[in-house]
Amino acid sequence: MIQTVVKRDGRVVGFNEEKIRTAIRKAMLQTERGEDPELVQQITDRISVRGRERMTVEEIQDMVEEELMRGPRREVARKYIAYRDQRSIARKAKTRDIFLEIIETKSNDVTRENANMNADTPAGMMMKFASESTKPFVDDYLLPQEVKEAARQNYLHVHDKDYYPTKSLTCVQHPLDKILDGGFNAGHGESRPARRVETASMIACISLETAQNEMHGGQAIPAFDFYLAPFVRKSFIEEVKIIETLLGIDLRHLRDIPLDDFLARPLDGLDGESRYLQQAINRTVNRVHQAMEAFIHNMNTIHSRGGNQVVFSSINYGTDTSAEGRCIIRELLKSTDEGVGGGGTAIFPIQIWKKKRGVSYLPGDRNHDLYRLACKVSAHRFFPNFLNLDATYNHHEEWQESDPRRYLHEVATMGCRTRVFENRFGKKTSIGRGNLSFTTLNLVRVAIECMNIPDRQERIEAFYKKLDEILELAALQLHRRFEFQKTALAKQFPLLMSALWEGCERLRPDDTIESVINQGTLGIGFIGLAEALVALTGKHHGEDDFARQLGLDIVARMRDRVNDFCERYAHNYSVLATPAEGLAGKFTRRDKKNFGEIPGVTDRAYYTNSNHVPVYYKCSAHHKARVEAPYHEMTRGGHIFYVEIDGDATRNPEAIMTVVDLMDKYNMGYASVNHNRNRCLDCAYENADSQMYECPRCGSQRVDRLQRITGYLVGATDRWNSAKLAELNDRLVHE
Repeated sequence: MIQTVVKRDGRVVGFNEEKIRTAIRKAMLQTERGEDPELVQQITDRISVRGRERMTVEEIQDMVEEELMRGPRREVARKYIAYRDQRSIARKAKTRDIFLEIIETKSNDVTRENANMNADTPAGMMMKFASESTKPFVDDYLLPQEVKEAARQNYLHVHDKDYYPTKSLTCVQHPLDKILDGGFNAGHGESRPARRVETASMIACISLETAQNEMHGGQAIPAFDFYLAPFVRKSFIEEVKIIETLLGIDLRHLRDIPLDDFLARPLDGLDGESRYLQQAINRTVNRVHQAMEAFIHNMNTIHSRGGNQVVFSSINYGTDTSAEGRCIIRELLKSTDEGVGGGGTAIFPIQIWKKKRGVSYLPGDRNHDLYRLACKVSAHRFFPNFLNLDATYNHHEEWQESDPRRYLHEVATMGCRTRVFENRFGKKTSIGRGNLSFTTLNLVRVAIECMNIPDRQERIEAFYKKLDEILELAALQLHRRFEFQKTALAKQFPLLMSALWEGCERLRPDDTIESVINQGTLGIGFIGLAEALVALTGKHHGEDDFARQLGLDIVARMRDRVNDFCERYAHNYSVLATPAEGLAGKFTRRDKKNFGEIPGVTDRAYYTNSNHVPVYYKCSAHHKARVEAPYHEMTRGGHIFYVEIDGDATRNPEAIMTVVDLMDKYNMGYASVNHNRNRCLDCAYENADSQMYECPRCGSQRVDRLQRITGYLVGATDRWNSAKLAELNDRLVHE
């Protein structure tokens, strides 16, 4: 006798005879003879008794067909079979429609989910086919039922769900020195240790690209200047040796000569050893510049993931004060300013300047001149962004200015904003660590449920109660995903688990990765704080003091609950200010469909990212900083502060410095500046006009209108989804 039924999504439920009766009755009603209640009951009883204790839905339906075919009403069997086929087609119709839109290269929110991916190429199509096919499998077999239901109801979103079955991790900060000094094996060949700056630059590219194919998120280098600096000296020694060979003289004493800086200068008026020394410096600087050019060029042309995406890469730098480190920084910035190809702005790597008092920020600091150059380049090329090592939560008790390896104690970030630093299970560092996976909460959906409760305090308490429930589900889902990820074998990630991840040297190829990955983080993100506050109070945190305090209280509650989860599940959970792209519109569309258009809440095409003041709210940069700054300490999984400036930023690099000053004043961790930069693809004309659709010099309409979509740049806005395009059009300048 049948007791339980295994549904198509894997759930096991109690057997319900009524569902069999209903299905047979519907088939009978489509025939001329109509319904026969007695026969319906006879068939139902036989199936109930003959069936095994546990059966699948498909097995029970097969039994219904067999009974109908053996009975006096064969025409009912035909109708029932047709009904089953129609239901099967209906279940597949959504996937079919999505596949056809991918095939026809339609521009929609599926094909434009990620602006860094070209979904129109064959490789891009394959990625989207695989992605859309995998997600239902995850829903049916890998997600807890209560999490699946919460996602269906629009309370939360599981990021990178298509990569879930692969057990891959999100991102990692590369310990590049291990690879440069020891070489590596990427699974299909080995790399020898680097000996010169050009080789070091290339290996850095290979490391990022290889790891990208083993992971579903971004790749970063946490101390680019420190890692490459030794190869400046090695290349300099090569140049001294070349001069020795050419002239037949002994200049060994110049090889390790202390240098204050590597600066190219004319040789006019120099003779003897002074001339030889400067010539070696000049040739070294030229080689470093070419190596930096090659690095930037490669990071914008080397494709990963089947050839449809360049590597989502980031590099952190700015605190190496050695002559060699300064040379790397200077030539990297100069190469960035020159641009790629015919002078276009490099999209990758996302560059991040590590701002530090006593190192670069203050006049008189050793690297202050390079900091000013970084601001000038950012005014032209959008990068670098700025990471504040002076923020109280970015301090490390072991950091010492005199320590040549102090970068080990400096926080680094991914360009998208992901931050990994604190660690309950090992060293406090960013290096060799990353995010494992993350899930985002829709704060607006929770707030809408409670917005009609008349008493404000009861309304807010109801919001907190529901928020706690969704936080519990997010923590459970991330724990379950971790339990699945940890069963992966080290050999599945040839580079990541042999050279990059902290502690991976302990692993053998057939070991699981369980013993090392808990040093990564599990991020619980959020979106739509501004709209949630409007639903709860009538105002967002940028325009009202009560809403501002409530917003801080909400995120503080999230932080406290996440700390509880750390203890309960023994993981590095963290709160993430989610950098939503496709999700910015997905949540909104579904809430608008369910609850209608609510002014200030669902009346736009997108929800505001994380804790930001809405882009359409007119306010000063100082006001925006005062409102958003306190969230940075609470969102240690990652955060960012954006400022929109008007006019031609290249004529006003001090505006960039003003934003960094705001970071310093308000204890913010990470920031970047948005501005307009257009470039004609035919004649290379550039300007900062916000409405340049045609080149004023040559009349071409092939205009690259460079914009920052979340943490990264995209020149072709035709790859943006509709929600992010709407947000772009709403952005106001911060005075």
